[in-house]
This record gives sequence, structure tokens and C-alpha cells, in this order.
Amino acid sequence: MLLPAVNAILNSISALLLVLGFVFIKQKKIAQHRACMLSALGVSAVFLVCYVIHHAQVGSVPFKGSGALRYLYFAILIPHVLLAAAVVPLALVTVSRGLKGRVDKHKRIARVTLPVWLFVSVSGVVVYLMLYQL
Repeated sequence: MLLPAVNAILNSISALLLVLGFVFIKQKKIAQHRACMLSALGVSAVFLVCYVIHHAQVGSVPFKGSGALRYLYFAILIPHVLLAAAVVPLALVTVSRGLKGRVDKHKRIARVTLPVWLFVSVSGVVVYLMLYQL
């Protein structure tokens, strides 16, 4: 099962790039911010391709845990899946506004996009660990 591990690595890289991009914009380092955020978008796009390939080959992977761990898994998985669907258009609109120089609109939506995108990236790693490493 190579692709799930690759996907977890891609999600980890995406999360790191998002945090770095946030730090850079707080320091007013716009070029570095832009580079990190565009890289996060690229890494996330590669993740999405790998994710689709994996699930086309394997289908759904059931969680094998039980009891409280099973409830915890679904408590993480359900918001992860819902927000993962929402983050694609959010990220695209946010990046588009930034590239077009619409700074006020970019900032406004980025305040929503960043925490959602970061949650999806980090929770994706947690879901991987719970599915494949427990």
C-alpha cells in the first residue's frame, strides 16, 4: 500500500507549506508567501490525483478498530470528508484572488480557507495513521 503513505506525506507537506505561507505573510514576505501557497496548491493537486488513483484501484478501506477508537475515527473522518469537498473551491478562489491582486477579497476568504485547508491536510494524515498504522 504505497499510495496511502504517499498521500499522507503529501498532506504533511501541504500542511507545512500552509503554515510557512501564513508565517511569511505575517512577516510581509509576499513573494515567499505566494511561493508557499502555490506550492501547497500544487502538492494538494498531486495528492488529489494519487487519492483518486488509489481509491479507483482499492475502493473504500474499512476501519478495523472498535469501541471508542471507532467513534473517534468517524468523528475525525466525517468533518474531514465534508471539508475536503469544500476546500477545493475555497482554495481555488483564494489563490485566484491573490494572483489577481484583489488583496482585500483575498484576505477575507483566506481567513476561512486557511484553517479549513489546514484541518483537511492534518486530519488526512490522522485518518491515514488510524487506517493503516493502528
